[in-house]
Amino acid sequence: MKKDLSLLSMQSKDILRKHIAKTISLTEEEFDYFFSFFKEHSFQKGQVIISAGETIDCEYFVLDGVLKSFYITDNLKMNILQFAMSTWWISDFEALYSGAKATINVDCISDAIVLSISNHDREKLCSEMHQVEYFFRWRTNKGYIASQKRLLSLMNSDAKHRYEELMEQYPTLYNDVPKYLIAAYLGVSRETLSRLYNS
Repeated sequence: MKKDLSLLSMQSKDILRKHIAKTISLTEEEFDYFFSFFKEHSFQKGQVIISAGETIDCEYFVLDGVLKSFYITDNLKMNILQFAMSTWWISDFEALYSGAKATINVDCISDAIVLSISNHDREKLCSEMHQVEYFFRWRTNKGYIASQKRLLSLMNSDAKHRYEELMEQYPTLYNDVPKYLIAAYLGVSRETLSRLYNS
């Protein structure tokens, strides 16, 4: 059944409003202006949003569904960098901020609805609205911290500890995502993942 697009946009607006309200306070008029720079997209399971080698200009805010960012090595091994669920942001941020070609891929693990904002429009908003500039800076800093924690975990923690950290961060992940993808994120085999789950 086709969704009512006007209703969908209202729900999207409400989700984004609640998300940013945890960090900054905007008036109704300010938020309406902020929201006007976003575009809504519906993607199907398996659909590719970003491919390595492309020039990209958008970052994505997930409203519904699950996305992943990943890197394919020269020997065709998949390394998953991030799962993105509702209210998470995802892109190839190095390519987005530097203008370089994308080095990672982003696709949809499930059907998904997202909002996108271009690099140009984000910068325009940040230059015009101090609160919005603070929000994006805060969000970027939070992303740096999460990346550092993950890197340290990969260097210092065993598979069991990494699994426990992942389940704490994504409580519904084991039921929402194919097991081989969780195993790829953790850098373990499916058999090892099954043992961790049942331990």
